[in-house]
Amino acid sequence: MAATAKMLIDCSNTITAINPSSLLNSLFNHRRQFQQTSSSRTLNPIRASALNRRDFITDTATAAAALSLAPLIGLDTGSSSSVAKADSISEWERVFLPIDPGVVLLDIAFVPDDPSHGFLLGTRQTLLETKDGGDTWVSRSISSAEDEDFNYRFNAISFKGKEGWIVGKPAILLHTSDSGDSWERIPLSAELPGDMVYIKATGEKSAEMVTDEGAIYVTSNRGYNWRAAVQETVSATLNRTVSSGISGASYYTGTFNTVNRSPEGNYVAVSSRGNFYLTWEPGQPYWQPHNRSVARRIQNMGWRADGGLWLLVRGGGLYLSKGTGITEEFEEIPVQSRGFGILDVGYKSVDEAWAAGGSGVLLKTTNSGKSWSRDKAADNIAANLYSVKFINDRQGFVLGNDGVLLKYLG
Repeated sequence: MAATAKMLIDCSNTITAINPSSLLNSLFNHRRQFQQTSSSRTLNPIRASALNRRDFITDTATAAAALSLAPLIGLDTGSSSSVAKADSISEWERVFLPIDPGVVLLDIAFVPDDPSHGFLLGTRQTLLETKDGGDTWVSRSISSAEDEDFNYRFNAISFKGKEGWIVGKPAILLHTSDSGDSWERIPLSAELPGDMVYIKATGEKSAEMVTDEGAIYVTSNRGYNWRAAVQETVSATLNRTVSSGISGASYYTGTFNTVNRSPEGNYVAVSSRGNFYLTWEPGQPYWQPHNRSVARRIQNMGWRADGGLWLLVRGGGLYLSKGTGITEEFEEIPVQSRGFGILDVGYKSVDEAWAAGGSGVLLKTTNSGKSWSRDKAADNIAANLYSVKFINDRQGFVLGNDGVLLKYLG
């Protein structure tokens, strides 16, 4: 996915349980002591009586309040546990990472044969590794990427078996054949059109790579040779077909804002200005431009689990295509985005999906997108959430700026 690619409170401090009977005994002992003290003094009987009643009422109210709060603050009501345990209020938890503030997380992938072993990418040459399914992460360094003065932005990562690929900007391509234990740098041509923004491992020694200018290359020999899958860049295609009727396509010289690939190998990409989108299917010589059917500019597009398309527009709008496959017909779905833009959608299954966006927006659907509800997991996180990734139906992550990573609890 392109670079344009939510917090639970850490309740680490435990609450010591209080025995209600001990609390009541303490309160009534205090009352008896007060009565004994009062009787030894020369007080107005009416005032002393009033003080005793007030003291009794106050103490009793305090005890009653303590008893009523027992289920909430962990008072010991006969159970053997002496530590309060807060119930989870969300399906996500924040994972804190050993990185500097300001890093934008861009992609995540796990080794297929070992779902506990994965890698996380981002800006400022961020590469993190986990071996416990994403609960903890450690920084990884790659010597071949540190020999120069560049501060690489790692854009995308993909695994197939033990083979993995990483692409970044400035142009860098990394490959592993041992599940990421070691990475080698693959030389690239200086004439590569555009910046590499996406890569997909497709088989043994094989991968598919996309640049932000629409170039698609495939390799079958570990990246030492690449073959162009399209005959020209998007700019060339659009400038050649000025009369195609695509709004904003005339003399287009921009780049992709986002690009997403379906499991079948079909692509959908959004132009840098968001005024139209493009699609490509294996075997086609050129990208196919499409007019947007919505008034607002497109933010991002991607593939649903059923093979249809989802479309996000600026200002927080969400649309779903009518039917499956490539189409220009979409219908708007009401969502509670609070006016913030939605930046990505990730599907856990055909029925369940999650959408993430600006200022910690996190939305869920369980009916294939017909309706969405807001999850408050990241309401208190001052970050934009750029990417939703489900590795499988039990393992998912949300990536954001300032090193924000959310892990799916299920």
